[in-house]
Amino acid sequence: MNVEELVRDSLRELAVEEASAGPGFADRVLAVRRRRRTRRLVCVAAATAAVVAVSVAVPMLNEGRDDVRPATVTQGDGVSAHPGQSPPSDLIAAGRSALAAYYTTRLVAKSEDEATRERTYWLLDPDTGKYKKDTRWSFVAVAPGLKTAAVLERTLPAERIGLLDLATGEVERWIPVAHGVAGLAFSSDGTELVATTYSEHPDSLDKSEGEWTAMHRVSRTGFLLLDQAGRGGGVWHRVTTSVGGRADFAFTRDNKHLFAAGGGLSTLVRPTYYDLSGEETAAPANEKYLRWDVPARLSPNGKLAALGLAEVNDPAIAGGTLPGQSLSFIKDPLTGKEITKVRGAELLAWADDQRLIAWERAAGPSEPYKDRLVLVTIGSHKVVPLSGVREHPETGQEPWEPVFAER
Repeated sequence: MNVEELVRDSLRELAVEEASAGPGFADRVLAVRRRRRTRRLVCVAAATAAVVAVSVAVPMLNEGRDDVRPATVTQGDGVSAHPGQSPPSDLIAAGRSALAAYYTTRLVAKSEDEATRERTYWLLDPDTGKYKKDTRWSFVAVAPGLKTAAVLERTLPAERIGLLDLATGEVERWIPVAHGVAGLAFSSDGTELVATTYSEHPDSLDKSEGEWTAMHRVSRTGFLLLDQAGRGGGVWHRVTTSVGGRADFAFTRDNKHLFAAGGGLSTLVRPTYYDLSGEETAAPANEKYLRWDVPARLSPNGKLAALGLAEVNDPAIAGGTLPGQSLSFIKDPLTGKEITKVRGAELLAWADDQRLIAWERAAGPSEPYKDRLVLVTIGSHKVVPLSGVREHPETGQEPWEPVFAER
């Protein structure tokens, strides 16, 4: 009996006892086996059986369906750049991080003196590496692996949460909730989801002296925790706030705590931390110096913290590409001590332990504000443009905003 026959028989026997591991799985197993012909036949069969057992036994928010997406999108670690595209139409990624989606925001009048900021999303199709516009959703959070997104329908606060297959564009399951939801965030391993609940739309505005201004009404009521099975309405915890506007919860790196971000506070204000029962608590030791307005937060190995902007007006220091080029701090997460500075005005996501994806200014100080996504490296002034230049209109229209996820 040759290798292919043995593996095929093993898969057949497992299929009698377990659910299918998804189309194409056996072919991938065989491909791995052909690259490893030095391994003993019996070990290959045993390893194959173990892989299949794991793939069908672990319940995730995506119900454990095997991921057969192209490796260049979900498993690659190289750079995919499109410096001529803004907003992008093709995959942008570097290392462990990929641009999973982006959105634009527009003002929608509800009456003569009240309006809301509403988002329109473009989601990455992991099969094609293209971004597709999807007007159904008011809020999207993408899980690690770029397979599943949690979505909310247009009216906020929403009465149910959808789990969307990013390849098919279909909602695999709806989760009804007893408390209206307007914000979502996945844990770092993708097995849990926190949903922030509000009594009214958190992005409301009113008209003052003829101009639309943020209301900053206090409307957050608490959060829901959904476990990896994602069934039912989750466990709700009341956590009110004195902060008006959007103040969503997100998981800390260890997934044992939550922090509340945003809410229109000064960027000098650090987030407030909570345990998973909603009790306010101290920040984890490696997150106490982090800020809610710097999305990158901790490096993958946890040894570096991405922090705020440090304006540098010396082109020789900044790299010399533009006068007034901005740098950001990299600090020790345990002590808050500065380690170095890195190019970039806003640090968005880590590509690996030495490289980050950032917004970098792409115009001189006297020109209209423009920026672009770049890959920056600690200890180097070199940058790799990832996107085209993003302009900031003066008409009140907001530019596109990226949503990154681990691939």
